[in-house]
Amino acid sequence: MEQLQRLPGVGPKTAQRLALHILKRPESEVEDLAQALIEAKKQIGLCSVCFHLSSEPVCEICRNSNRDNSTICVVADSRDVIALEKTREFKGKYHVLGGVISPIDGIGPEQLTLQALVRRVSKDKPQEVILAISPSVEGETTTLYIGQLIKPFTKVTRIAFGLPVGGDLEYADEVTLARALEGRRELD
Repeated sequence: MEQLQRLPGVGPKTAQRLALHILKRPESEVEDLAQALIEAKKQIGLCSVCFHLSSEPVCEICRNSNRDNSTICVVADSRDVIALEKTREFKGKYHVLGGVISPIDGIGPEQLTLQALVRRVSKDKPQEVILAISPSVEGETTTLYIGQLIKPFTKVTRIAFGLPVGGDLEYADEVTLARALEGRRELD
C-alpha cells in the first residue's frame, strides 16, 4: 500500500483497495502487471526533438511528415500532449517542458527543456509558438518567461482561457471571468 500511495492521485483508501485487488488476482496476472510496468519503464523514454514520451528516439508526432512544422505548441508535460491530441484540432508539432517553473519546489528554468526550445525555435524558425500551459501561478510565470525568451525569434501566442462548456457565469471565479472577457472574439 505504501508503494501504491506514491502514485499521483492515489490516497490511502485507493491504495488499500488496489492492494487488496492485486492480492486477490491469480499470481500470473500479478506477474504480467509487474512485467508490463518494468517493460514500460525500460522501453519508454523521451523524444530527442520534443521531449514527449516515446519508445523510439524520435516520437511518432515528430516523425509524421503530415504535421505542420510551422507551428510548435509548448506544454508542461506529456499528459497535455495527449489531451490536445484527443481534440484532433492541433496539426503542428509539440515541445514538452517537463514541468513548470516553481521555485518553491526547487524547479527553475534550468530543470526544464527551455534551452532546447530556444535552440529549436532559432534553428527551425516556426511561424508561431503556442503556449498551452495551465494558468496557475507557476504556469503564468513559465509562460511569461518563455515569451521573453522566444519573442525575438517568432510570433508567440497562448491558448485562450475562460468558461467551460456548460458552465454558469454565477459560479465562475473572477480570474476565469476576466480571462474569458480578455479572450473574447467576434462572432463568425
